[in-house]
Amino acid sequence: MGTIVYYTTGSLVLSVFIFIFLERKYPYTRGMPVFRDGFWVDLIWYTFIQSYFLKIFIFDYIIGPMRRSWHLQSMHWLDHWPVALQVLLFLVIHDFYIYWFHRAQHHSKLLWRTHEAHHSNKDVDWLAGTRSHVLEIIINQTIEFAPIILLLGPDSPVVPIKALIDAVWGMYIHSNIDVRSGKLQYVINGPEMHQWHHADDKAVFYSNYSTKFAIWDWLFGTAYLPGRKKPREFGLPYAYPRDYFLQHWFSVKRFDEEGLVERYPLFRRYHTSRLRVSKWLFGRLAWARKLGLAGPVKEEAVIIGQPLSEPVSGRREGVAAESVAQGTESAV
Repeated sequence: MGTIVYYTTGSLVLSVFIFIFLERKYPYTRGMPVFRDGFWVDLIWYTFIQSYFLKIFIFDYIIGPMRRSWHLQSMHWLDHWPVALQVLLFLVIHDFYIYWFHRAQHHSKLLWRTHEAHHSNKDVDWLAGTRSHVLEIIINQTIEFAPIILLLGPDSPVVPIKALIDAVWGMYIHSNIDVRSGKLQYVINGPEMHQWHHADDKAVFYSNYSTKFAIWDWLFGTAYLPGRKKPREFGLPYAYPRDYFLQHWFSVKRFDEEGLVERYPLFRRYHTSRLRVSKWLFGRLAWARKLGLAGPVKEEAVIIGQPLSEPVSGRREGVAAESVAQGTESAV
């Protein structure tokens, strides 16, 4: 499997540059910067750090013991199948599962806590899909890769091929690319429907759950595709933390992030630490803004020592703190 990993890794890196280029050339939402707000949290914390440690945890400490105990590989159920057919089998089965689990997350108060981080970006691009709660990744990737490894073994080429398809397809459906796939969108999922899924719009709170195959949404009555109309806003209809650790704590205990900044100096120093480091590295906040490292204007005022002229609320005016999941309590 060693050689194929080099090919899949190279293909993944190449795909990143292709998506960035296409987003600049054919933007779905015009004016979105490459280094949009939350870019570095998604890249460093979710893509690199979280993915690295969860890979070890899922494969070595969950799937590994299962494989040593169950010995399903000895049954040789799929050994005679071509690799392409094996990949297709696990692709379809897992995608069907993801549709229903994703749908349940939007309807369950408890499961929504594991999914809201994925909807918290105000700008949706090729990288936005990496933002997922730790527990959500553990559940989904265990269910995804355990059957492959249990039946085919850890050295099966299906593992890196499936992982590559997941990563590239995830970048594609979240990409800020104005795709017009026509009738293909009834079968293959793309940005046309998934950009809407991330919209802050009541019309799609319970729609467009599919990941790879849009056919599930069309079959089960959850498809939403209003022609060439585009969302006005993306993200959640309530205030959500910008920090990786606070995002995970928010899923356990609701809190008013900006209220804590106002009341507790120690929390304020932590909350503004990223911006302080950016100012120290680049000398001026202007460079931090260009690289997407700067926070809101009020957060910058704290850094440079200016008094806050008004209370910091973190809520958008005129928008109720309404949960995407029906009946879920307000965020704060």
